[in-house]
Amino acid sequence: MSTMNISLPEPMRAFVEERVNEKGYGSSSEYVRDLIRRDQDREALRALLLAGAQSSPAAEMTPAFFADLRQRVQTRKRK
Repeated sequence: MSTMNISLPEPMRAFVEERVNEKGYGSSSEYVRDLIRRDQDREALRALLLAGAQSSPAAEMTPAFFADLRQRVQTRKRK
């Protein structure tokens, strides 16, 4: 694992130390790694949501759609 040094104003450093103690992190590095992982997860979710929004629309949800869906489920149950 590589090392990265960062500079923080005193109020931010105090906030990080407070979070480390309150949330049970082993160190400030562990806290920062968790923040980065969460940010990466949010970005991945955002990309998936954007891809879904840009995809072609789903089939219209009509009574016929649900009847067909029920029929397919029943057919699979019999197999």
